[in-house]
Amino acid sequence: MTRLIVGLGNPGPDYEGTRHNVGFEVVDHLARHEGLLFQTASRIDGYAGERAFSAARSFDPDAYLLKPETFMNRSGNAVVAFARWAEVEPKDILVVYDDLDLDVARLRLRPHGGSGGQRGVASIVEKLGTNQFPRLRVGVGRPTTDAARYVLDRFPPREREVIDVAIAEACEALIFWLQRGDIEQCMTRFHSRWNQG
Repeated sequence: MTRLIVGLGNPGPDYEGTRHNVGFEVVDHLARHEGLLFQTASRIDGYAGERAFSAARSFDPDAYLLKPETFMNRSGNAVVAFARWAEVEPKDILVVYDDLDLDVARLRLRPHGGSGGQRGVASIVEKLGTNQFPRLRVGVGRPTTDAARYVLDRFPPREREVIDVAIAEACEALIFWLQRGDIEQCMTRFHSRWNQG
């Protein structure tokens, strides 16, 4: 059974290291950890759909990592096109993204749910026609000013350190999920650890 992990972010160097791109950072870290290389859609044999993404392939476990490059609010276009081609069901698509409602570096797994105002998730829900897919939310903290500007800012040094730790912890959970495919078991295993302190 093929599984798909989607990291959300915005493409291009202007957005690297911003709060809104923490989903990209998680899947990049996972790819490095597993020795996987991202490639463009044009390099994927037999794929002829929406091309604004990069993907990395794992054979053990059987999975893809995907980074939509359509900008956040149109992420669903690439996710749905790729998932259909790879024959991945919604329950086997796990989306990683930034969350303003969680403290910086706080991690939270959920088996399904609404978008919580996150436009990338909203786009995926709309295009998939369901919200029944697991997700991993990475806390970026609540802004005291404009939220749109806040998520496009880079993490200050004091936050960067704890975010890097959270990214490594997120990857550990994603590897467990890829191997087991059981989001509830993954939640049981990791939430108690993440909620300490």
